Amino acid sequence: MKFLLITAFYSILFPALVTAEDKTERPNIVLIMADDLGYGDLSCYGSTQCDTPQLDRLAARGMKFTDFHSSGTVCSPTRAGLLTGRYQQRAGIDGVVYADPKRNRHHGLQKNEITLAQSMQAAGFRTGMFGKWHLGYQRQYNPTFRGFEQFVGYVSGNVDYFAHLDGTGVFDWWHNANLNREEQGYVTHLITDHAVNFIRQQKDNPFFVYIAHEAVHYPYQGPDDKPMRKEGVGDIKSAKRKDISNAYREMNTEMDRGIGKIVSVLDELKLTDKTFIFFLSDNGANNKGSNGKLRGFKGSVWEGGHRVPAIACWPGQIPAGSVCDETAISIDLMPTILDLAHATVPANHQLDGISLRSLLVKQQKLKPRLIYWDYNGRSAVRQGPWKLVLNQNRQSPVELFHIQKDISESQNLAGKQPQRVQELQTAFSAWKKDVTQTATPQPKK
Repeated sequence: MKFLLITAFYSILFPALVTAEDKTERPNIVLIMADDLGYGDLSCYGSTQCDTPQLDRLAARGMKFTDFHSSGTVCSPTRAGLLTGRYQQRAGIDGVVYADPKRNRHHGLQKNEITLAQSMQAAGFRTGMFGKWHLGYQRQYNPTFRGFEQFVGYVSGNVDYFAHLDGTGVFDWWHNANLNREEQGYVTHLITDHAVNFIRQQKDNPFFVYIAHEAVHYPYQGPDDKPMRKEGVGDIKSAKRKDISNAYREMNTEMDRGIGKIVSVLDELKLTDKTFIFFLSDNGANNKGSNGKLRGFKGSVWEGGHRVPAIACWPGQIPAGSVCDETAISIDLMPTILDLAHATVPANHQLDGISLRSLLVKQQKLKPRLIYWDYNGRSAVRQGPWKLVLNQNRQSPVELFHIQKDISESQNLAGKQPQRVQELQTAFSAWKKDVTQTATPQPKK
């Protein structure tokens, strides 16, 4: 009864009409996001340090992207963009939402922002989220108030994988909108187990599940380690692992195994051909991981900060073993999923991403467009093969690269292409003005 009432309520907000015929065509949606996983951290992307057979198998059954990007170069912004289909600057979260109350712990995804989960719920999908939220610490920002019927996970940027404490030593493990101190276990395993249970529970209903893994984000803890944080204190230096590279690999391995369990339960329930799976990372790796040949790390607007591994799988619809070199971005996923689900958002609500459905199922090329990144005073614009980078490099604050010929961004062509630089700078200034003027405001402290 609760679900029917919620669906009726959202149907008023979202005038999306779904026919019985539409329901038979719509796939279930499984959206999986890794945390701080680099472009070179999967074996199907060339890693020799991490073996990821389950994700490799997923890529072999579907499509691997070679030019996919997160909209942000750090955690919160990308998640805001992912769940609103809008540039995070427009959605009001252009930086990290920190656990420290002296910073911006009071910020979050505001209620006027329409989420992917709300839109899917309005279209008749059961919705669940398991893992990392990082879009607001206060109870009013809890995922269960933003369209997710079920939520198990944490609201901060990271927690101790065993003690479930955030970086300030505050307990942070939730079942819906309530803290749950009774549940014990390794976070990666818990996220997987709850996601599998949700799929089993909803096997007879259309469902949307968002699986937001903590791996491979700090603290670096494998499944056999011990807690590294103490309540009220936070990190304990003496408890930190020294062999971080091994911990990183163990964390990646456990996430990969968990994704294998998700795929297995879909196979078991005969839902594989009826389910669209998309996997991505929220930004590039830091210096503990690998971004392959890409320049820069998490936080930078060079490719290493935002070009990420991405895999789409929908057997019978997306050609198995296909490789896509079209330029796409994480804010495209909401329009894509809504398109697949025959769902909509209100006509006056602006989405910045585009649907990738024709690219996925028909391999149609995308129309030319400009894509933007902006974080902490560093900016970038992508147009076709060209990329303008501003203020990332102190020695050369204006850089222009031909990405298709120079994926490592090693040859600055700004001096040889002054007109192109000017055009892209003008485009960025106009975009920046637009998203700033239309940005959802955050409450004062």
